[in-house]
Amino acid sequence: MTTLRDKAWEVVCEHVQDTGLRRHMLAVGAAMGWYAAQLGEDVDYWEAVGIIHDFDWEIHPDLDRHPTAGAPILRARGWDEELIRTVLSHYEAGTGVPREKPIDFALLACDEITGLLIASALVRPSKDIREMAIKSVKKKWKVRAFAAGVDRDHVIDVTEDFSQQCFDGTLDLWTHINNVLTAMQADAARLDLDGALAK
Repeated sequence: MTTLRDKAWEVVCEHVQDTGLRRHMLAVGAAMGWYAAQLGEDVDYWEAVGIIHDFDWEIHPDLDRHPTAGAPILRARGWDEELIRTVLSHYEAGTGVPREKPIDFALLACDEITGLLIASALVRPSKDIREMAIKSVKKKWKVRAFAAGVDRDHVIDVTEDFSQQCFDGTLDLWTHINNVLTAMQADAARLDLDGALAK
């Protein structure tokens, strides 16, 4: 049976050729699926949202168009408006679509932090994220020049929002980052972060 996650991946493969961008979307999908399971939500649906959220970045590589210009493509493919609304909410400043539901807050909280985790794994000699401990991520976090595209202050803010909306404020930054790391470690082979790149 074809899952929603599979359908999302088909859309990504059609529109995205860059392996790094594909890895990012798979990583966000893994994190979203992990949190869906914790929150009693639909794992397949949440993972699909994580995978598809940046599908149009390669064809609309600027924030004037992404993700707004991607929405008509998804509508033409029959994707439901609720999923499209969530995708649009991950860039409220450009789309005007606010975050409203747990899935919206989860998407933004899982989005950018995957970049730091991927970069941290790729600089390891083994290229194996399963060997990476949270303490090494903390060291990389402090070096702002490392994975400089990851806005640490933004990560802090969106994690706090996610914590307030879904965990009554009990989810702290490093627990969240460790959760995302755990989700990515469980999906290491699909992310090509299982040591294969070091061979």
